[in-house]
Amino acid sequence: MKFVTKRIHAFLDYPVAIALIALPFLLGLGDSSPLALQLSVVTGIAAFILTLLTDHHLGVFKVISYKMHLVVDFLVAIVFIITPFAFSFDGIDAYYYWINGVAVLTVVSLHKSEIVV
Repeated sequence: MKFVTKRIHAFLDYPVAIALIALPFLLGLGDSSPLALQLSVVTGIAAFILTLLTDHHLGVFKVISYKMHLVVDFLVAIVFIITPFAFSFDGIDAYYYWINGVAVLTVVSLHKSEIVV
């Protein structure tokens, strides 16, 4: 039941990066720690750059393989899930990271391998 293609993933990347930058401000993150806001913004900027550099049809410079992009996404998801425990985030700060981490893990796990002929 894997249906997230490279093309679909590419279309998700830019809006997700922008959301990681904007949502912390809109949701008022940072009550339990200023790091809750800052980490998301930095991750959003890094995600935007990663997308620009990824070898898919919306990548601009195409220097990072799509497979490596998926590995980075997976690692970011794990970090997001662990972060609230590691830095004692609570409330909306913790839920934000857990929800984002699970969402990214879901997208990566639903990745459909593409057969190149």
